[in-house]
Amino acid sequence: MTRHRSPATQTERLRKYRPDIQGLRAVAIMMVVTMHVGLLDIHGGVDVSFVLSGFLIGSQLLAEIDRTGKVSLSKFWARRMRRLAPGMAVVVITTAVVAWLYASPLRFRETMKDGLSAALSFMNWRLVETGTDYFANDGTQSPYQHFWSLGIEEQFYVAAPIVLVVTAWLSRKILGNRALVALFLVAAIGGSLYLSVKQTAENQPLAYFGTQTRIWELASGILLALGAPLLSRMNQGLAAVISWLGLVTTIGTALVITKETPLPGYAVAGPVLGACMIIAGGCANPRLGVERILHNPVTDYVGNVSYGWYLWHWPILVLWPDVVGRDITYSDRFRVLSLSFILAVLMYYVVEARFRNNPQLVATPWKGIFAGGTATASAAAATACALFIPLNLATSAAAVNGGATGYAGEASVKSAVTQSELSATALSALATAPKDTTHYGCIDNTDVEKFVMRDNCVIGDKTGKSTVVVIGDSHAWQWGDAFNELGQSLHLKVVTMAKGGCSPEVYAIKNPELNREYSECDSWRESAFKNIEDLKPDVIVVTSRIRREVTEAGAEKAFKKFEASGAKLIYITDTPQPGRNVPDCLATHIHDVTACSPDEKTAVEYPDFRAVEQKVAERHGATVVDSLPAFCADNVCPTVIADQIVYFDNSHMTGSYAKSLAPFLKPTLKKALAG
Repeated sequence: MTRHRSPATQTERLRKYRPDIQGLRAVAIMMVVTMHVGLLDIHGGVDVSFVLSGFLIGSQLLAEIDRTGKVSLSKFWARRMRRLAPGMAVVVITTAVVAWLYASPLRFRETMKDGLSAALSFMNWRLVETGTDYFANDGTQSPYQHFWSLGIEEQFYVAAPIVLVVTAWLSRKILGNRALVALFLVAAIGGSLYLSVKQTAENQPLAYFGTQTRIWELASGILLALGAPLLSRMNQGLAAVISWLGLVTTIGTALVITKETPLPGYAVAGPVLGACMIIAGGCANPRLGVERILHNPVTDYVGNVSYGWYLWHWPILVLWPDVVGRDITYSDRFRVLSLSFILAVLMYYVVEARFRNNPQLVATPWKGIFAGGTATASAAAATACALFIPLNLATSAAAVNGGATGYAGEASVKSAVTQSELSATALSALATAPKDTTHYGCIDNTDVEKFVMRDNCVIGDKTGKSTVVVIGDSHAWQWGDAFNELGQSLHLKVVTMAKGGCSPEVYAIKNPELNREYSECDSWRESAFKNIEDLKPDVIVVTSRIRREVTEAGAEKAFKKFEASGAKLIYITDTPQPGRNVPDCLATHIHDVTACSPDEKTAVEYPDFRAVEQKVAERHGATVVDSLPAFCADNVCPTVIADQIVYFDNSHMTGSYAKSLAPFLKPTLKKALAG
């Protein structure tokens, strides 16, 4: 970036360089970084950046249209590629190397797919496809996840000049002015904002990462650029007040937004409006405007390196626990902040400035495009090739579970507590452990509103005379292999009724994926109750993940229905939560398995709510099966028991371990059937 010029005189209101915008860019990046590393709960930094990008690019394009009546696409794209591609390539490739050396080998292939998406500017759509929760804190975040916003901006850079030139030409031909451009931008803002609010309620990943729901933020910046000549004639006092109110609005609304707020929706309108007010007020260059605090050596410098800081902070944050070999601490957050800033400064001088200001690349657009294209191709090729290199695992053997016993009484759990070395048998199964989900039973997705009986919902002995229903959420589904084994050995027809994130008890649940009340669960649950009435099962097994929404009244409603069916009731308490992705953890702690095993107090969620559900179940005659002895001993919940990997992710047990628990459940089930 070129050196800043001195602030323009008071009479020069429309300025090419805006110190207040440079300061606002610094504010935006500090909002993003401090929020991500967990130092401040402040949101909206990316939204402010979108407005800034729209204004700066809009100003540049409109000025060129005014001068020449057209836009040189080669010069425009060359500038973008010189500025963005070299730094992107350095971070993408460096992150790939560090991930291969330190992160879970089991996640490496997916990480490289993310890296390829980041290099080719469609990371946002990959995150839509995978249904990523941006604020998840379960060890599943990709070190390339933050490239979603850059992908949206780069998609915008491809389309914006073409759309603006065509719209400006039509407006000039039809109306002789820019009114049509303004109308088009207003329509784009309104339509995109409508989609943002609508899709946030229906499909939050699509709303959060989709280009269509963010265009309004970028278009707001272009609309400001279009109106800049008019805004520059604003009264100085009014302009100053607007700019200060804009800063208060930006920071104030950003602090009100939390991780629980449905985003983007209408919530990001606050930071967007605030940024627009700062930019609008600054167009008149008021002497007492917010520029007085936004323009200083610190914010100027931070604004210069903001792009690199954004690129570096997230992969360092995500990979930090893998590199240092422990969970991130509060002091580590400052280290991440500092290290990423240092790398941003180095990259600014060594990489960014050299490409951005290179005389040959500036003078000849095609050379700039070629240089940026080469950087992009290098990053894409590196991540694509990495998809085929051998995983950094101690063994490449296929999973062989024949020698794994799994649960063999409480002694096997107790023995696993002190096991430090991952056995050869468990190591051979590690590569496929993430896919060792239950092999039997059905589970309905989030959007399913009604339970429908189908073939894969019936397991065990499908011709059995006695019927057992297993109802719950994914923590009921995870027992499928155990109940299939029991059904076959006891000649029982087992019907599974499971829906992701949906408790069988009658609670109002807020679904984090949807970021709203889980109405699909309510309707699904009622249809499941109706199916139970029709089935008239001999035994109903109830189990699910314990939630903080638990109420005694909600449990009562469900167990009254279960008791009214005439079936014997069994209630299985919830299984422990390891709190991290277990196969990933084991892959990076082969010689220290205990590092992946949480203590029981941490792993057993919401003990008070567990007690409420259990009390209600017992009140209605249910036999309670405490699952904890099959998972924990001596206040530790080991993640490998008798050579069997217990969990396939951060919450659910593997199908193999579930199968080994059939003898654990068998006496209770036989007693219930005997009446």
